[in-house]
Amino acid sequence: MPVTTDKIYLVGFMAAGKTTVARALAGRLGWRAEDVDELIEARERRPVADIFARNGEAYFRTLEREILHLLLPIRHAVVATGGGTFMDAENRAAINVDGLSVWLDVPFDTLLARIPADGRRPLAADRSQMERLFAARQTAYAQAHLRLDAGSAHAEEIAERILDSIRGA
Repeated sequence: MPVTTDKIYLVGFMAAGKTTVARALAGRLGWRAEDVDELIEARERRPVADIFARNGEAYFRTLEREILHLLLPIRHAVVATGGGTFMDAENRAAINVDGLSVWLDVPFDTLLARIPADGRRPLAADRSQMERLFAARQTAYAQAHLRLDAGSAHAEEIAERILDSIRGA
């Protein structure tokens, strides 16, 4: 059965596996995989953590919005968004009009175990702050077209579940 959409956006909290699943899913579909954070890093020629530290979150969110708009005309793509991309109402509306949004829902403790304490995740430095951020983002993530429990599954399995969902299986 053919795929019913030509663009898929993966949304969810940091360390939910969006980038890995995007690559696995794009490979199965023969589409391109795009990663918003990686595109920002390439454009700025520095890591996300450095952008946050030197320019602040507001500057980063502006870059994120610009990159998202550059991706809108691209078809046959799986886009891994940043953890906060879907929080912005304008971004969320653009994503939900442009393609299928899929929330990779992962329990907080699982995410916490996946995040290395190497400083590359600027919003993960403080556990209680991260927990509040996680709770605050749930409402926005719930506005995705599709929600998948992605806590214990491997990327290939999640990709297969997304394919099953869009094929109507």
